Amino acid sequence: MHAENLSRWQHEHVFDTGSHAAERGTRLVMWITAVAMAVEIAAGWWFNSMALLADGWHMSSHALAIGLSAAAYAAARRYARDPRFAFGTWKIEVLGGFAGAIFLLGVAAMMVIGSLERLLSPEPIRYREAIAVAGLGLGVNLACALILGRAHHHGHGHPHGHGHRHDDGHHHGRAHGRESGHDHAEPRHHDLNLRSAYLHVIADAATSVLAIVALAGGWLYGWAWLDPVMGIVGAVLVAVWAKGLIRDTGKVLLDREMDHPVVEGIRAALESGPGAGDTRVTDLHVWRVGRHAYACAVVLVTHDRSLGADAARRRLAAHPEIVHSTIEIHHCPDSAG
Repeated sequence: MHAENLSRWQHEHVFDTGSHAAERGTRLVMWITAVAMAVEIAAGWWFNSMALLADGWHMSSHALAIGLSAAAYAAARRYARDPRFAFGTWKIEVLGGFAGAIFLLGVAAMMVIGSLERLLSPEPIRYREAIAVAGLGLGVNLACALILGRAHHHGHGHPHGHGHRHDDGHHHGRAHGRESGHDHAEPRHHDLNLRSAYLHVIADAATSVLAIVALAGGWLYGWAWLDPVMGIVGAVLVAVWAKGLIRDTGKVLLDREMDHPVVEGIRAALESGPGAGDTRVTDLHVWRVGRHAYACAVVLVTHDRSLGADAARRRLAAHPEIVHSTIEIHHCPDSAG
């Protein structure tokens, strides 16, 4: 029964909240980006623009990384009901976001190397044609950003869940509780896989803007050095975005959630003063198992002989984002009968 309920929870919380829309959006953006990438690389070589080439190669890595995001959604969907995944397949999507961030760092390194080479060995640039192609690339990037933005709005703007609960515990010892209700909305965007794809598109748009600025400066004022310099500026910008995405995805993959407000919420719900049983949380572990869902393992020491598994679960009911809990209760020897 526990495995059946867990499989149902996995499916609802991974896919009924919009991963299908995100998957469709990322797949469409992947193909659009691939076509634009081919055009920009060819034009960069033909018109001899380092900024345009950097933008094109940058876009090629984005096409691959966005394709990886779409593949992560497909894998998470395929294995959603596989009981071997104890808390569902959501972290496959997070892993896709982490891989996308690594790709972004590789793109930044390529842009720096190419720009330095062009600074040391400048070559003539056909500015008018290069600006036209860069403008086309910018338009493609903005269209892709709009597609992914709509996928986020329709798929994840209104998180929801269905109430299912499975409890199996004892009055003294371990208690296991599961419940799911409406997700608590949080200010940050928790579909890190979609965020990765979106960052790739936005980073590409930013490098397109820099390329246009650099080409315009060279065309109007003869500042040929501006083209490779803007390539370096774009690389720094991409690296900063990649660092932020690596930090956020790594936090989830490594279960670094003990600084989340829900941790103190759990303590406040379970602990009580001397007049109410003198209950203390002596050990607590919290980790994320969904975009807005958490699991916890907690050890309680109490003088309240009446505090058991069911009572502790009722206290935690104030936090529906806790979808799975393991509670161990130790009663002090001097507890009143």
